[in-house]
Amino acid sequence: MRKYPGEPYPLGATWDGQGVNFALFSENATKVELCLFDSKFAIRESSRISLQHRTDQVWHCYLPDVHPNQIYGYRVYGPYKPEEGLRFNPNKVLVDPYAKSIIRTTQWHDALFGYQTGSEQKDLSFDTSDSAPYAPLCSVVDSSFTWGNDSHPKTPWHKTIIYETHVKGLTKLHPEVPEELRGSYLGLASEPMIKYFTELGITAIELMPIHHRVDNRFLVNNGLVNYWGYNTLSFFAPDLRYASSNSKLDHVREFKTMVRNLHSAGIEVILDVVYNHTAEGNELGPTLSFRGIDNSAYYRVVQDDARYYQDYTGCGNTLNMMHPRTLQLIMDSLRYWIKEMHVDGFRFDLASALARELHEVNKLGAFFDIIHQDPVISQTKLIAEPWDLGEGGYQVGNFPVLWTEWNGKFRDSTRCYWKGDEGKLSELATRVSGSSDLYNHSGRSPHASINFITCHDGFTLEDLVSYNEKHNEANQENNQDGENHNNSWNCGIEGGTNEVEIVELRKRQKKNLMATLLLSLGVPMISGGDELNKTQKGNNNSYCQDNELNWYDWKSLEEDSELLSFINKLIEIRKRSPIIQRSQFFNHLQNRKFEKKEVAWFLPNGSEMKKQDWLKPDNKSMGVLLNGHVFNEVNKLGEKIESNTLYMIMNASHEDLCFKLPKISFGQSWTLCFDTSEGLSENEHYNFDCEIAVKHRSFLLFELA
Repeated sequence: MRKYPGEPYPLGATWDGQGVNFALFSENATKVELCLFDSKFAIRESSRISLQHRTDQVWHCYLPDVHPNQIYGYRVYGPYKPEEGLRFNPNKVLVDPYAKSIIRTTQWHDALFGYQTGSEQKDLSFDTSDSAPYAPLCSVVDSSFTWGNDSHPKTPWHKTIIYETHVKGLTKLHPEVPEELRGSYLGLASEPMIKYFTELGITAIELMPIHHRVDNRFLVNNGLVNYWGYNTLSFFAPDLRYASSNSKLDHVREFKTMVRNLHSAGIEVILDVVYNHTAEGNELGPTLSFRGIDNSAYYRVVQDDARYYQDYTGCGNTLNMMHPRTLQLIMDSLRYWIKEMHVDGFRFDLASALARELHEVNKLGAFFDIIHQDPVISQTKLIAEPWDLGEGGYQVGNFPVLWTEWNGKFRDSTRCYWKGDEGKLSELATRVSGSSDLYNHSGRSPHASINFITCHDGFTLEDLVSYNEKHNEANQENNQDGENHNNSWNCGIEGGTNEVEIVELRKRQKKNLMATLLLSLGVPMISGGDELNKTQKGNNNSYCQDNELNWYDWKSLEEDSELLSFINKLIEIRKRSPIIQRSQFFNHLQNRKFEKKEVAWFLPNGSEMKKQDWLKPDNKSMGVLLNGHVFNEVNKLGEKIESNTLYMIMNASHEDLCFKLPKISFGQSWTLCFDTSEGLSENEHYNFDCEIAVKHRSFLLFELA
């Protein structure tokens, strides 16, 4: 086969229309071989090509006789000295870190490990068995695609509504999605789903990890899989398992088609990305890619004992963000997904781990500096999961400008308030107002707060109001996995006198929680399936369940679509209420009459709340005036934005209360938008100073007429 020196950039396998350039970084390798395979079923390579040219620690060559769909991997030579952080083993076929496609998934076998798995020396031993029959394999990609007039919707943050979902679970059981598309990229962006998203009113889809991942060996041995996907092997390749059956397109083009279809409906695509660790695990993990290419460059090793890894993620390893080539890998990956795959943003799993330069979390670390300076990445939506498992890892409110954060404090305070815990009213008011205590001090806006009640990790909304304890027995870990929820963290129903009342209270609590989510300042994120009353039977860690426990039950809508209709209504109200979709925090003018304030807080008797009222632990109810009459924001042309005026009543106590509606000089009356207890009829008009009966644990919304 003809071979030329090629170029050290770009890294990976690049088809230029005439041949393929291969480039692989390895700082400490002594030799690199490119292995070409005839098919994904091959048990050994058809040829090995030594990469004899090395530039700036990048090994490279150009093969004019190679074309797209060529299957390949690498063998990398060098010292095997685990105690020094070096784990080279040329008996192992390795995945290219820049591979755009993984065409063969991992087939678990002892040969995948760089050491002898049964040895008393454990990873200090050296294994000579060939992993070629079992290793994941890469494929050369032709990046051409007809995007047409596709463009990023660029929905402003303050108008964004996120729907978090799983590619497979969303459509696997959907009766209107063609069977061959169910559970796939194309199924997610099929006509029935586009129609559903549009009618629901969401503006962005946040996809749980779609980077190619590995099913953990212990899961496979137990008949389970890594369904969620937080076990990444390749940061460029879309997960092969979401390719549709009988498709004429490869899975890379299917992903692009999905993005193009969603964009055509004005829906943004946000990827949940896992750059904090890889699927190779700790020192006893397999040698699949990074470990065998250059272990000490890609991973954080313990400073005084390089045999072991710094583990801030709970997954065995942490990527080495202090190494420039690892930083480059992540930046190149992000740019690839933006420029080549047209995605609109990212949610960074365990983002605090990315900020650790030495041991402590440093919010001005190199990772954030580079993103801020990057003209491509800095213009996308950036969401942090602001915690990891290391010391000082809980960093809610501490990320830099440009970043938004999953606001765990919004989740916790909202749950506790509606459960009826004492002393939660003041904090809830802060969360409803956009969490200025977390974000205003650093010059950020309310949209820095990604508000959520539930997410993929934990109870579903239905289970949150139905279970006081987790039930993770199906995970085969003796119910020891998953967060230990108890009565202080969930909204389990207590005090119901009969089954009918308990069912009604559960329905009401779900509405209360969703109303708080969608009528608060900040960016609301709906956990997909909650609107369908999705239950996981109390499993709050369903990461390994690829079955009906996780798949959305669309037939349930035939029996009960009440919550879906209610959420539709909430989103419609949100979209026509600029005072909720505001881009700035409220102006708190303490010494003015409430009619001249943007927000005011009331006791049931109609008087404004004073400092001592907030401090009463048994106070579990409030009225909230969002005053559109004094709403003080302008559009990009400098024109004043007009807004409606809303009055929210929130009663989390276990007692019915009477509330007096405030008198507004510039209005006529109050119109009831909804009552989650259904004690009052919607669209009824109420006079000022009118006293209305508010049932226990209920949320009412009025609009000024």
